[in-house]
Amino acid sequence: MKIHMGIKVFFNNSCNICRFEINHYKKIADSSLEWVDITNNNEALRLTRKSKKDLLRRVHVINDGKVIGGANAFIIIWSKMPRYRILSRILKVKIFFYIFHYTYEFVAYLLFLKNKKMLK
Repeated sequence: MKIHMGIKVFFNNSCNICRFEINHYKKIADSSLEWVDITNNNEALRLTRKSKKDLLRRVHVINDGKVIGGANAFIIIWSKMPRYRILSRILKVKIFFYIFHYTYEFVAYLLFLKNKKMLK
């Protein structure tokens, strides 16, 4: 028998834009999502086995023991919220996923540059 654990979502709470978006999700998500702020969080580094730079660069989730980042992480998060479930399904379609992935990577990189000072 497989025991399903919740999904841990690793996000940068010190980024105003990231915090705004995650706070929106927190209001509508159920208890299957656990929100983990990566700011000065050595436990997040240990759990994900990612560097501080990697965690700062993209949102990550741990789902079924696997660390997943970027656009795929958002698809997992959205699949757990009724309001966003249809979006997660649409974005799994290859062409839409590519568009979403590259758009996310561009925006995430700009946010990373904005918040890069946290690496010091």
